[in-house]
Amino acid sequence: MTAFIQNISPTQLIAILLIILLLFGAKRLPELARSFGKSIKEFKKATKGIEDDFRSAMDDDEQVHKPTPKTPAPRQNPAAPFANEQTKNENVAADTPTEK
Repeated sequence: MTAFIQNISPTQLIAILLIILLLFGAKRLPELARSFGKSIKEFKKATKGIEDDFRSAMDDDEQVHKPTPKTPAPRQNPAAPFANEQTKNENVAADTPTEK
């Protein structure tokens, strides 16, 4: 919107103001300005409300999908670090028949 205002020369701005003055009259201009200001204020208020709702929804979403701390793995006996694999090998050996 500011790009549009930057392209208007002072002469064009005065012409626009004079046309508005002729169309609405001097008595109605303050009333129009007040209503315009109120509508801008309401628009900003509604925009802020929507933005706050969006931010709170994003915060809630981040809290829901926050990773939970994992429980640590059970401690193993340091003397037998491959105890689980030894058990697997013993089970496999016990399941296979031996030939003599």
